[in-house]
Amino acid sequence: MPSLGYIKIASVSPPVTVANPKKNLNSALPFIKKAADDGCQIICLPELNLSSYTCGDLFGSSTLIDECEAALKNLMASFAESDAVIVAGLPLFIGFDLYNCAAVMQKGHLLGVVPKSYIPEYNEFYERRRFSSGLDCRAENVKLCGEDVPFGKLLFDLGEGAVMGIEICEDLWVPAAPSAEMALCGANIILNLSASDEVTTKDDYRTELVKQQSARCICAYAYTSAGVGESSTDLVFSGSCMIAENGGILKKSDRFKREGTYISACVDVQKLNALRRVSSFSDNAKEYVKKNDYRLVGATVSPIDEKKTDRFYEAHPFVPDDENTKSKRCAEILEIQCAGLAKRMLHTGIKKLVIGISGGLDSTLALLVAHRTAEELSLPKENVICITMPGFGTTDMTYNNAVELIKCLGADFREINIKPASIQHMQDIGHNINIHDITYENTQARERTQILMDTANKEGALLVGTGDLSELALGWCTYNGDHMSMYAVNCGVPKTLVRHLVSFVADNSDERTSDVLKRVLDTPVSPELLPPDEQGKIIQKTEEQLGPYEVHDLYLYHFIRFGFSPEKLLYIACRAFDGVYSKEQLSNWLKIFIKRFFSNQFKRSCIPDGPKVGSVSLSPRGDWRMPSDADSSIWADLI
Repeated sequence: MPSLGYIKIASVSPPVTVANPKKNLNSALPFIKKAADDGCQIICLPELNLSSYTCGDLFGSSTLIDECEAALKNLMASFAESDAVIVAGLPLFIGFDLYNCAAVMQKGHLLGVVPKSYIPEYNEFYERRRFSSGLDCRAENVKLCGEDVPFGKLLFDLGEGAVMGIEICEDLWVPAAPSAEMALCGANIILNLSASDEVTTKDDYRTELVKQQSARCICAYAYTSAGVGESSTDLVFSGSCMIAENGGILKKSDRFKREGTYISACVDVQKLNALRRVSSFSDNAKEYVKKNDYRLVGATVSPIDEKKTDRFYEAHPFVPDDENTKSKRCAEILEIQCAGLAKRMLHTGIKKLVIGISGGLDSTLALLVAHRTAEELSLPKENVICITMPGFGTTDMTYNNAVELIKCLGADFREINIKPASIQHMQDIGHNINIHDITYENTQARERTQILMDTANKEGALLVGTGDLSELALGWCTYNGDHMSMYAVNCGVPKTLVRHLVSFVADNSDERTSDVLKRVLDTPVSPELLPPDEQGKIIQKTEEQLGPYEVHDLYLYHFIRFGFSPEKLLYIACRAFDGVYSKEQLSNWLKIFIKRFFSNQFKRSCIPDGPKVGSVSLSPRGDWRMPSDADSSIWADLI
């Protein structure tokens, strides 16, 4: 298994002939070969695939059972040189009992056999007529195919943090599914060999069941069901296959394909293990580990060729692709921001807000939140005091946008030019005003913050911060300047999402307000602390210095959410931005991200209060607690 943590699983439902193991084996072999050639490390067949599920009382025939065992031997021999772990369903006599089993094999040998736990005997199912339950089968060795083989409650350690568990059809449909216990005992990949017949609406229910189980167990769940070749005497089967991961479907097959079904997907066990570490999963697991009687069987899968991974990554993980989902998300986030600000105002008894408006995206969003909050609290529009503070880098475009937006919203408009005060300050500290360095820039940022803080004091108001999550991650803010406020409404919103929130409000506003917001959206991201060019246009463009925010937000999401290594971050970025940015560009921006993220923790350690809106937060009081002097070299050295 590679350090990137991917396991490629194939869910395969070949055509079957009822009660003919030889034909069923021959039918399955091309599908298994295709999966192995595609680099799949786990290949799963349906329940009782070698015999077919619908044999009825023919399961009482020793001839059928013997032929199934012979087919199993031939299957192992056919892939004796393959590293793929193959899981096939068949009936097996163990002692005097007949079990519905999943046989797990690799390199021509049986790794183990897992029996079905829950045997249905209702409606169209009558498996108890022939099959025994595996519930009481504790792990032991049995003689099978000339080998001593582990049988019973088994888990399979595939190496590098991947552990596989198996359940069979009905096992998933009971309230306390075996997969839940398997997960708590370490399994992060669950296979389900199934023979689920089709009736109206069942497919939707079954899909939700798989999704929910993968979410509840924080695991990958591969479901493989019997196909249309099964007997249609009373039932019809569809060959439905799906692979889920933590509540989402990675791949799902079409149904009723007479030629058979084949799907594959790469699951991310590093991601799953990371999610388990930041939840109550381990506390829940402790109960089960104490009484754990699963036997752990070792097996090592070969690293997957990166070229054969089919893992897709969204370029903008904070922003849903679907427009309806995105609109709902934006509406919800605005409600969260407003709720947080309203609570702070009600708690303090403060009825006025002060906010600095530059005409850029962040201050625009903060103003929209402040305006909504005032409306929700039935406060006059004028209680939102907006101050625009032209400096050395202010352009006519951003200034006009700021003024126009304030007027559209009916807020209290004030203007204070910071140039005289900034010049005086630089003279006082002996700084040459013609040297446009960090002192020149931060003088303006701190002057603005002083004006805002003092105005808030004078008016008995609350200063609303405008900085966003992406700026906090990169330290792209002036310490004790725009870094500081009395309540930071945007601190949980990444830059890529800020844009969509403003766009959402624009789409739901009157024409005049919408036009201004659209102009703001067309404005380059800039702190406007350096003089504009000869044409009066913005010369200081943040993304030209740092790299695109969309790339940094991708790094931020996967670094904080899952703790991924730099190698994996770069791999994900190359996948997500294939054809957009080169690997060299992405690598360079990753170096910038790592360097700035580590070196600017001191700013995050003392940020103002503000609402968490998504799964990633950098609040030192909540999600992210990090020493300000942590060494970044072990991360930087891996890029």
